[in-house]
Amino acid sequence: MAMFISPKVAAAVCLGTTMGFFVTTPLIIAARAATHIIFALVGALIIRRYPNIMESFVAGIGLNLGLAVLHALGEVLVVAPFFFSGYMFTQEQLSNDFVMSVIVLVGAGTVLHSVMDCSISVLLWKFVRAAVPSIKLIRG
Repeated sequence: MAMFISPKVAAAVCLGTTMGFFVTTPLIIAARAATHIIFALVGALIIRRYPNIMESFVAGIGLNLGLAVLHALGEVLVVAPFFFSGYMFTQEQLSNDFVMSVIVLVGAGTVLHSVMDCSISVLLWKFVRAAVPSIKLIRG
């Protein structure tokens, strides 16, 4: 939802959650969280340029899918070195191949969860925007 407010807020939220993950979770999880900065900033910059993009069903779906693919690409690029090094993967995961363990489970799984997260965020943002009209003043 931070993307809808501003690029600065999106970056701050991503940095804050990434720091929290670095303190509380294994490195692979924190590194995946760090990739959120990329798609969140891209999304926030697009929304800043086209503030009503999510009002159009087709444009909103396009943005959602585009950001989901960017999100998945970032996470796959982070997970791949961990897979090839064998670090933090079970023997069963390693016995599956790279395509199944990284491309399908991480990549496709991230696309699905990203699309769902964005869809939920859009619905929540519409309620927040209606309930707190002054929130538009923070954008920029």
